[in-house]
Amino acid sequence: MRIIMMGTGLFAEPTFEALLAGPHPVVGLITQPDRERGHVRASTRQTGRGMKDIALVHNIPVFQPESINTPEGIAQLREWRPDLLVVAAYGQILSRDVLAVPPQGGINVHASLLPKYRGAAPIAWAIYHGETQVGVTIIRMSAGLDAGDMLAQEIVEIGLDETAGDVEARLAPIGARLAMQAIEQIQTGTTLGRKQDQALVTKAPKLTKERGAIDWQRPGRDVVNQIRAMQPWPTAYTFWHRLGEKPLRLIVCRATWRPAGSGEDTAPGMIVGEGGDLARLGVMAGEGTVVEVTELQPDGKRRMAAADFLRGRRPRPGDYLGPEA
Repeated sequence: MRIIMMGTGLFAEPTFEALLAGPHPVVGLITQPDRERGHVRASTRQTGRGMKDIALVHNIPVFQPESINTPEGIAQLREWRPDLLVVAAYGQILSRDVLAVPPQGGINVHASLLPKYRGAAPIAWAIYHGETQVGVTIIRMSAGLDAGDMLAQEIVEIGLDETAGDVEARLAPIGARLAMQAIEQIQTGTTLGRKQDQALVTKAPKLTKERGAIDWQRPGRDVVNQIRAMQPWPTAYTFWHRLGEKPLRLIVCRATWRPAGSGEDTAPGMIVGEGGDLARLGVMAGEGTVVEVTELQPDGKRRMAAADFLRGRRPRPGDYLGPEA
């Protein structure tokens, strides 16, 4: 079978490399356009070696359209004469016309336990909502968002301290292995697709920077899940407020939570603990809980341990964390 790979970022790379090492010719790579650093993001996903760089090493033609669904995009697909599209974290919804080009259609390597968490950011939303398991599902692509028949699925436990980036890196090679299995089944005509239960569908929309704003009214467990879910992008953040000073933006990188202790029953967002000798920054959260920040990044500074930050910014009475205004 002639295969076209469509994907962007770290999650897609193992699948692409497995295809290149496999028995079927890869006739082209379709990936997101190159972006200038700090400009429009091609994907919220992590970057590894780079899909384009991998393709160039193997002399694979590369196509980087703003949209694959245009007449020009479809014309390029037809020129490559694919039998199958293999898609992983591509970042665009494929039209019926695109999916109609290859005789075998397309398969999607999706980082969730479908039908839960259909959409652009399944790992992040699974962690955000406190899921203990995630996984990879291979689906036959259809016009609906991640709605096709399931060809393969594997479940993975989420570690208590794992971020979305950590989990994505673990799932990527699993997705590659399952994709190769599904391709073999398509080749031999032994595919057994399973319909998704529509009653179990949940959404995982694209992340935005605004999703990272911490609401300290939420219980500590939920705040910590948000912090983990927003790493490595868009990151969870808050502002340190001190009387007479401009609010300081803090990216919260790592944190734990615990029930509030005696004498810590104060308003959400207030800093708790004794002075500046803490190894972590304790912040009152909702429902009688405390979030203990262990790693953070002040605006314009490097990422650092909370203990290092506190040495230069001893908490004062009345200091608190919250929205900028």
